[in-house]
Amino acid sequence: MEQVQSFLTVLENFKENYLAWVSVLNITVSKTDIVEMLIIAFLFYHVLKWIKDTRAWMLLKGILVILAFVLVAAIFQMNTILWIAEKTINVAIIAIVVIFQPELRKALEELGRKKFISSLFSFDFGKDGVERFNDHTIGELVKASYEMGKVKTGALIVVENEIMLTEYERTGIALDSLVSSQLLINIFEKNTPLHDGAIIVRGDRVVSATCYLPLSDSLELSKDLGTRHRAAVGISEVSDSLTIVVSEETGKVSIAMGGQLYRNVDAEFLRSKLKFLQSSNIEPKRFQLLKRRLRNVKKADKTGDE
Repeated sequence: MEQVQSFLTVLENFKENYLAWVSVLNITVSKTDIVEMLIIAFLFYHVLKWIKDTRAWMLLKGILVILAFVLVAAIFQMNTILWIAEKTINVAIIAIVVIFQPELRKALEELGRKKFISSLFSFDFGKDGVERFNDHTIGELVKASYEMGKVKTGALIVVENEIMLTEYERTGIALDSLVSSQLLINIFEKNTPLHDGAIIVRGDRVVSATCYLPLSDSLELSKDLGTRHRAAVGISEVSDSLTIVVSEETGKVSIAMGGQLYRNVDAEFLRSKLKFLQSSNIEPKRFQLLKRRLRNVKKADKTGDE
């Protein structure tokens, strides 16, 4: 009975100290307040959506259980538990950051890949107007993939996009060779020194072979998929690359993009995805090339006036 009476006293104090003032406030809402509420609601929605789609959801539920336990301790004035919670709050914040580190990194990487960032600021310090890879390279990639599929030669080909894959490139053996179907087939031929691991294609060249890639821990992937497919999805989760996978067991060709695995695709589907990757790189560069040419024209006009 004493605990019940204590709980009622806490509620009464809360009502008197925190709720009474709400009724006497003259609350006004400005346009700025409305915009702020919309922004906060938008961010809150996306944070919850991000948490729901990752392992952070289970961790968050565990944290909520702890917070509920602390709330009960506060209601019933369990001072020892409250003292422990107060002393460990700083350590808990650091622990949360450490526990959520992979998810936080993934969220920041996805934020950096948003199109509105690239439309406001140009982070392209390469050669303007240069294609990442040409149509010949696309044809060679498609040809090699299905030639290896016919004889069930396993392969893992990562086609780099905007995000540089230097850290994964360093795990392999450096190469500098033009992409050709003969080269790719020879690299992944069984019992050859370079067949194990992935190759990284940058532009029209193979820059590294036998590379180690991060494995995906997604629960949505089928249990019958091996390490090669999980590595393809893993690299697509941390970058904007396109990865071609040739199964050694079935000879089927699959591709991984944006954390999604497209299984058993045909040659036209693979070609269309490579074309899409190619065109998404060409258009921004053409815009950069146009701006450079306009600057050069202005400089030439200024020089002529002088």
